[in-house]
Amino acid sequence: MKIKELCMDERPREKMLEKGAESLSNTDLLAILLRTGTGKMNAIDVARELLKSGNGKLNLISAMPVRKLCRISGIGPGKAVTIAAAFELGRRCFGESIIDSRTPVSSPRTVFRMLLPHMRGLDHEECWVLYLNRAHYMISKERISSGGMDSTTLDSRMIVRKALEMKASGIIISHNHPSGSAMPGNADIQATRQLEKALKTCDISLLDHVIVAEDSYYSFADEELVRC
Repeated sequence: MKIKELCMDERPREKMLEKGAESLSNTDLLAILLRTGTGKMNAIDVARELLKSGNGKLNLISAMPVRKLCRISGIGPGKAVTIAAAFELGRRCFGESIIDSRTPVSSPRTVFRMLLPHMRGLDHEECWVLYLNRAHYMISKERISSGGMDSTTLDSRMIVRKALEMKASGIIISHNHPSGSAMPGNADIQATRQLEKALKTCDISLLDHVIVAEDSYYSFADEELVRC
């Protein structure tokens, strides 16, 4: 059945105009982004298939690359790009709310909240760096590497070079563990010590290394594994 054949109060766009976005289900909101369906499915049907592919969880869908979204029935490159863009805007909006509060980035909890939207649901490791000034306000944040299921690259020379370019006084690095355990491995500890040593030669502090899991984090600073 086509959406225009549904009752007015069952059509996602009309429902949103009348009752507001908060009244819509995840299926309805995704259907609005999709706009159209296929010859056999309407946009709501395609939205259901999309949710099904992520086991009903938006965070799993948000982590899907465009090429994977395109494998879902009823979703081509145009729809896939629209979905990916919507989730990226959501992540950036969440990040801005923390940055604009003008609270120094000095706690692992803040780092966890800032980067969790980028890392949640990933099936591979990513490494991010926060570049900070002397007052611990953030100059910039960026993803520096994306690796496999259980490892990612930590290039000390590249990080030091970028920190110098941005005139950062300190940095915080963070990476995720898709396994769900935030505990560091020997490789994590060794790479952190090497980076701390490289930064120290340029009078830049490694303030923390925060490992992010799905619902927890591990702070090297809290455990006194780095000297702030």
